[in-house]
Amino acid sequence: MPIEAFHTVVIGAGQAGLAAAYYLQQHGVSFVVLDERETVGDVWATRFDALRLFSPPWASNLPGLSWPPGSPLRYPSKDEAAQYLQQYAAHFKLPVRLRQRVTRLLPTSDSDEGFHIYTSDNQTYICKNVIICTGAYTAPHMPMFAAELAPTVVQLHSQAYRRPSQLPGTGAVAVVGSGNSALQIAADVAATGRPVFVAYDENTPTLPNNNLMWALLKITGLMNVSRHTALGRRMLSRPDPVVSSDLTRLRQFSNAQFIGRALGVANETRLHGRQATTPPLEAVVWATGYAPDYDWIEAPIFDAKGSPKHYRGLTSVPGLAFLGLPWLNSRSSALMGGAGRDARYVVEQLLKRP
Repeated sequence: MPIEAFHTVVIGAGQAGLAAAYYLQQHGVSFVVLDERETVGDVWATRFDALRLFSPPWASNLPGLSWPPGSPLRYPSKDEAAQYLQQYAAHFKLPVRLRQRVTRLLPTSDSDEGFHIYTSDNQTYICKNVIICTGAYTAPHMPMFAAELAPTVVQLHSQAYRRPSQLPGTGAVAVVGSGNSALQIAADVAATGRPVFVAYDENTPTLPNNNLMWALLKITGLMNVSRHTALGRRMLSRPDPVVSSDLTRLRQFSNAQFIGRALGVANETRLHGRQATTPPLEAVVWATGYAPDYDWIEAPIFDAKGSPKHYRGLTSVPGLAFLGLPWLNSRSSALMGGAGRDARYVVEQLLKRP
């Protein structure tokens, strides 16, 4: 079994992992980035075809490298995002190792060899620090009542949805969720002309999605307000907003009907919403988020729901940190443009360890 030693191992080569790698490289320590996918940026490339970033390129830069030339006012596609991450890794010659799925991570009693990491191809890594950048949550989540739908109703989680042609027939489809992905997927399906029923909580706050708004957020610093301040705690207590342009676009489709927050299943083929009930459905797309999936980490750092306990990404286990979680420190923590700020802090704190 091959064994390699590094000062720090980064797990995940998405935006947070690459930002961490940039700062580790700046400090000159030995490190490696492990990712289970085939290519850098694959987490973006494999999302649904119609997905676009919710921020313009100038507000989505990773540290040290701007987006490729193009209109600064555009909202990049998911393929552009994947290409940017690939270019970023190549530009800085970051030591990314692909097809390396981590199956086990455990602390050791030796402070110089703080962690052992095992991968699916029998590789072992020994390191002083670990930064976990595998994304907020990775296990697709659907409500319990999804199991009450008849087998004739095709069900897809948004993780598996790519394009409307995956959905059978031409009849009614429900899209369930109150985030930007749900709105974009519903519009994608509605554009085919088939009836779409949107189980969306209309109490969800909205945020204008234009360059003026992003400029104001940058000037005021609201996206970077820490959750550990009074203002941050107030912001954290409210649901995350959706961008108003996605909601406005969806409302333009006469074949898209909002039924309110999904409450359950009616007669095996219908969804009951707070405002209305759907007709018999041919398919449902669940854009209902993800649940934690950290079974491979053998450390006492999780709460009762399986989420990591941390302060600005740093856990109670010395040398073990997270990046890329929603509200890791601020609202921008899970966005591409906010990855660098959190990564710089976490790397600097880890390097202070004796």
